[in-house]
Amino acid sequence: MTEAELKALLHRVREKSTSLEEAVRLLKRGPFHTSASDDATPDHHRRLRHGMCESVLGSSKSAEQIIAIASDLSKAGGPVLITRIDAEKLERLRDAFPAGRTNERAMTLLINAPSPKGVEGKEPHVAIVSAGTSDLPVANEAGEVCVATETPFRFITDVGIAGLHRILNRFDDLDAAAALVVVAGMDGALPSVVGGLVGKPIFAVPTSIGYGANFHGLAPLLTMLNSCAPGVSVVNIDNGFGAGYAACRVVAQIGVVSGE
Repeated sequence: MTEAELKALLHRVREKSTSLEEAVRLLKRGPFHTSASDDATPDHHRRLRHGMCESVLGSSKSAEQIIAIASDLSKAGGPVLITRIDAEKLERLRDAFPAGRTNERAMTLLINAPSPKGVEGKEPHVAIVSAGTSDLPVANEAGEVCVATETPFRFITDVGIAGLHRILNRFDDLDAAAALVVVAGMDGALPSVVGGLVGKPIFAVPTSIGYGANFHGLAPLLTMLNSCAPGVSVVNIDNGFGAGYAACRVVAQIGVVSGE
């Protein structure tokens, strides 16, 4: 249940078109419903608190655990995003949720998936910027968060600083975004360049792509943390989910302030 749905329900109770008993029944079935198993206590209330769906980290769970948690969370009809799913688990999850949206590159599965929202006109949206093609799995994870949260977004791909003209050519697209997710491995310098070009919230994601001295993403992480460009916030290595979530919150808050 979303905040808008809760308000609509309370309005119906006030107008006496829905009984108090029926409202209590719907609330018990919705965000205030609680459930638990030996392994997990799903958070049915998160969508109402955050305005964004629940998510499940798949890498540290068995397929059986993921299926049980996701089945419980998805009963109310809201989207549920499962991240970091290897190929073997993905096959199991496809069998369990045949209507789910899968993104093999992002290693995600989205249950009760909304339709992806492209960018139309001047509406607030997220730009997901990737330095190289090798960074696309992490960028795609951020993109699936946008899909799950029904946030408009666009990709700006393969614009790393080895060819600086490429990012300069996309200035208008960068500047049009309400928030940016900037994904880079190797030296991790792209977020500083973008931060110097546009005055928007930037969520930088270091990736583990690079040669030995990249130290599996530690080198770009330190580069981003030491950025001289103001307004660059940094998430953990390969954490496209976290950066996407933060950027979507920015867009959602713009909607709250504007009354949309």
